[in-house]
Amino acid sequence: MEIGIVGLPNVGKSTLFNALTKANAGVANYPFCTIDPNVGVVPVPDARLNYLTDTYKPKSTVPAIVRFVDIAGLVKGASQGEGLGNQFLANIRETEAIAHVVRCFDDKDIIHTSATVDPKRDIEIINTELLLADMDTVTKKLSKLDRNIKAGDKKTLTEKAMAERLTSHLSDGKPARSFTAEPGEEEFFKDYCLLTSKPVIYVCNVGEADLPSMKNKYTEQVAALAAVDGAQAIPVCGKIEAELSELPEEDQATFLADLGLTETGLNRLIRSGYAILDLISYFTAGADECRAWTITRGTLAPQAAGKIHTDFERGFIRAEVMSFDDLKRLGSDKAVRDAGLFRQEGKAYPVKDGDIIEFRFNV
Repeated sequence: MEIGIVGLPNVGKSTLFNALTKANAGVANYPFCTIDPNVGVVPVPDARLNYLTDTYKPKSTVPAIVRFVDIAGLVKGASQGEGLGNQFLANIRETEAIAHVVRCFDDKDIIHTSATVDPKRDIEIINTELLLADMDTVTKKLSKLDRNIKAGDKKTLTEKAMAERLTSHLSDGKPARSFTAEPGEEEFFKDYCLLTSKPVIYVCNVGEADLPSMKNKYTEQVAALAAVDGAQAIPVCGKIEAELSELPEEDQATFLADLGLTETGLNRLIRSGYAILDLISYFTAGADECRAWTITRGTLAPQAAGKIHTDFERGFIRAEVMSFDDLKRLGSDKAVRDAGLFRQEGKAYPVKDGDIIEFRFNV
C-alpha cells in the first residue's frame, strides 16, 4: 500500500511524515521545503502477528508495510505548473491513495499561504487543482481519439463515449472516483490513472489544545466535507506524533494514556488506508518465519499465493487454512485440527482477513 501525503505548504505534511516514518525529511516554515518526494516505509501494527510470533517463536517476523510518500505542497495553479505543480502532480499519480493533510489549528507563528486558517478553502484549492489536471488528461485523450478514430471501430467509439461523459462529470466539479464506467469501459477508465479517482483520507492536523478529543470547529468542517465526498476524515496531532516517534515503543502507551489517547495517529491512518482500499491481511506462520501479507478483499487463493511467489500461483494445488481467531481461542494448531476447523480450500476460495495459510503447489 502506497499513500501520498499531500496538502498546501505549511500544513504539517513533512512533520507528520517524519513522525510516521522517522525519516527526518526537511521541515521548515516556508513553502516548498520539500521538492523531491520523500519516501518512508512503515510496518503495519498488527497484534495478531505479535501473537503468532509469541506462539511459534520463529527465526524472523515480517510485518506488512505501508509506503508513505511526502509530496511537496501544492498551490493554486499547480495544474498549470505553478509551484512546480506538474512535477508534484506526477508524484501523486504513482500512489494508490491520498492522505490530504489539512491545517486545523491556529498558530500565528506558523505562516499560512493564505494568511488565515480555513480548511474548506484549503481543501477546495487542492481538489480543484487535481480536477483541472484530470480534465487536461481526458481532453488530451479525446483529441488523440478524434485523430485516430476509424469508421466502425467499436473499441475506439466506446472509449470516446466514456471520455465525453467523464469530461462532463469532471466539469461539474465531481471527482473521478464518483464516476461510473459502463460495462466494457472499465479498462479504459483504469488506464487514465486519474488523480481524483484515488480514494482520499483527510488528515486533520490539530493542535495540542484540542487533546484528547481531537475535535474543534475546523475538524467539524472537514468531517462534513469528507462525508459529502465519500472520504474519511481522521484527526492527528502532528506535534504529538513527532514526540511519540522519539520515545521507545514500551513508553509510548504511557505517554498516550497521560494525554487521554488510546492509539497513535499512525494506527488510525493505516487502518483508514486499509478500509478505503478494501485491503485485508492473511498470515503464513511457522518456526522459520511469521509474516503478514496484504491483499485486496475477495482475492482468490491462487492469487493470494502469488503474493508470496509466482510459482505458488502457477502451480497452485490447494490452501490449508485455519483462522487466527480459532488458533487464539483454542491455543494450538493441534487443537484447531482436533476441533475440525482446519480446512483445505481450492482455487475458488476467497481468502479471509486473519486466515493463516500454508499453500501446496507443484511446478
